[in-house]
Amino acid sequence: MILNKIDSKVKEPKITLVGAGPGDPELISLKGLKAIMKADVILYDAQVNEALLNHASETAIKIFVGKKSDDESFSQDAVNKLMIDYALNFGHVVRLKSGDPFVFARGFEEVDYAESYSIETEIIPGISSAIGVPGLHKIPMTYDKLSESFWVLTGTNAVGDISPDLYVAAKSKATVVVLMGVERIKEIAAIFQAEGKSRLPVAVIENGSSVHEHIRIGIVDTIEELITDHQISSPALLVFGDVVSLHPDFYRIRDFYHTLEAE
Repeated sequence: MILNKIDSKVKEPKITLVGAGPGDPELISLKGLKAIMKADVILYDAQVNEALLNHASETAIKIFVGKKSDDESFSQDAVNKLMIDYALNFGHVVRLKSGDPFVFARGFEEVDYAESYSIETEIIPGISSAIGVPGLHKIPMTYDKLSESFWVLTGTNAVGDISPDLYVAAKSKATVVVLMGVERIKEIAAIFQAEGKSRLPVAVIENGSSVHEHIRIGIVDTIEELITDHQISSPALLVFGDVVSLHPDFYRIRDFYHTLEAE
């Protein structure tokens, strides 16, 4: 009887990856919220809105594992090991990640590592900032004849170079969403200029869906100046494409150039 009592208290290890969405805590899924409420441990990133932690139980352990530049305290390897340690010792670990766990968020690496220890895993998708944030501003990824597809990519690759995919994307008529690219905007804009797209509409959105959100609308030729003048920094995303012309702020830009052409 005593052994049965002890066994009943042992919690099976489990790791659930939960997408928290782009910033607004109300944009998390109901399933994601339920996972937070049931979690024994929550490991959360820097861009996760901490208001979500208020839904956790009073006994849940909450661990910040946000990465900062030049700080290896929470390298991917360290986070992987923390997940395993907490799962084996406490039970259900929720790995709370901003956006969607599988969109530039190393989600697959974390699941693969957990499963190498035969730990049960579950994925709860989240709203990716790449699609959700422009949508909040009524900028669609696809629309009628303006764009029939879209690209989502990072400004730089793993070694810090401009992503080679960006050169291919800039040649297309697709909407191009660039994450983590504002620091390299001069080089990125030059790629579109080289394709004869100097007047292609561009949106830059900083801290999307949060209370600190800022959006600026321009064209390829002016976007670097807008980012500098308004001191826009990461986290921010860039949207290149004719669909940006649907944003109300682009009307005055279109009128300005029409006036110049008329003169």
